Amino acid sequence: MNIKGLIAGLTAGLTLGVAVVAAPFLAQAADKKVVVAYQTDALPSSVAIANGEFAKATGYDIDFRKFNSGAEIFAAIASGDVQVGYVGSSPFAAATSRGLAVKAFYLSSISGIDEALVVRDGSGISSLDDLKGKKLAAAPVSTDHYQLLALIKSLGLSEKDVQVFAIPQPEIVASYNRGDIDGGFVWDPALTELKKKGKVLVTSKDVADKGAPTFSAWVAASKFADENPAFLKGFAGVINTYYASFAKDKKAWEADSENAKLLAKALGGTPEQQAAALKNLTLLTPDVQASEAWLGGGEKAGAAKILKDTATFLKEQGKVSEVLPSYAAFVTADALSNPSN
Repeated sequence: MNIKGLIAGLTAGLTLGVAVVAAPFLAQAADKKVVVAYQTDALPSSVAIANGEFAKATGYDIDFRKFNSGAEIFAAIASGDVQVGYVGSSPFAAATSRGLAVKAFYLSSISGIDEALVVRDGSGISSLDDLKGKKLAAAPVSTDHYQLLALIKSLGLSEKDVQVFAIPQPEIVASYNRGDIDGGFVWDPALTELKKKGKVLVTSKDVADKGAPTFSAWVAASKFADENPAFLKGFAGVINTYYASFAKDKKAWEADSENAKLLAKALGGTPEQQAAALKNLTLLTPDVQASEAWLGGGEKAGAAKILKDTATFLKEQGKVSEVLPSYAAFVTADALSNPSN
């Protein structure tokens, strides 16, 4: 597939205060630039977007750009506008199946309670048995979209039984509040908004336990990753520092903390909302990520298996036309070895 075809395919799918020690390559990389795409998910490392620590630690001039979905980010990577991005495993599987060369070098989180299907008060849904005949929504080609379809299939239903709308999260919130849809599978800040007039019916972890696990990751265009390994290590080192702080110093991440305020500045919402969202995350330590269970192990890498299983499901659903023999080339643990921090 040529680059225009790839972009068209991706676009059509849219549907602490802690100190980070600068990496030793700081001076040499001072004149280098990179565009990094992020989303609104609450992550401890997003503080480093707001306070400039990513740029300090890597020595790169980083242009951070906010996107609404992983599908949009992959389209931007395909066009060459973005080199590094934060995405979910479903759009990741779709993009690589269509021929995009990227590598996941850090897993931000795995299936947890930070993504969920929320059903609206008055929708008539009190259990999974009530989903037939209802209208549900999820962001196009997102991990939520994938898990919503997988959930429906696990119940013995199809999209003929449940209407599924693939629309951006802002539209999901608006449609939900108008009563046009009965529920949405979303992440924050949409998750917090939908819960104001409804309840969580099932979480991402619940769906993962049913056989459809997902993850979110930082990925880089393969060419950029191969030419800038020190950048990826420095970037991963910053994430490691903030994740370690979150694990060890809970007070530094409470609603009245500077970290929560910086997250609100970078991602939107309030410090209280950001602090609450962080508690829903399921994070992996660097050594666990680098193991065979996730990014390490080559052909045996767990993340590569999830990508292939996801692609297989998406093909069954008519979302992609091809499943690759292997997805091992799209994951690497290299940035996790000897992290700068």
